[in-house]
Amino acid sequence: MSTWFECKVKYTKEIEGGMQKSVSEPYMVDALSFTEAESRMLEEMRPFISGEFTVANIKRVKVNEMYFDEAGDKWYRCKVNFITLDEKSGLEKRTATYMMVQAADFATALKNLQKCMQGTMSDYEIAAITETPIMDVFRYDADAVPAADTPQA
Repeated sequence: MSTWFECKVKYTKEIEGGMQKSVSEPYMVDALSFTEAESRMLEEMRPFISGEFTVANIKRVKVNEMYFDEAGDKWYRCKVNFITLDEKSGLEKRTATYMMVQAADFATALKNLQKCMQGTMSDYEIAAITETPIMDVFRYDADAVPAADTPQA
């Protein structure tokens, strides 16, 4: 399971009319530690931002699954409750799971989530779907990391 971090990147952006504006935008990155998350954010953002920028804030985010849809430009945080029955007491128990779904709009996010949940054997209910301000998500790519015994050029 991946560990996801939300990183706020602060930089100066040129807006309409040539004006400069300081902005802070949230991104998500898959990393093993806070240090790696900062390093990966600096590496990922360098090609997109001209001038200086900083990673102003990093926090660990509780996300169990990520569902990517390249046609979508927004990220939705979904709370899904898995329902189990306690055999001793006979009561229903709900276990919350958080998922991030990429989609173009709310209706597509719901469809994508339902599509991803089709093969689920246990009962569940979708408790909430919320649009997030996340600009982009950078997942870990094992193919991009050179092997330890491979000489680097």
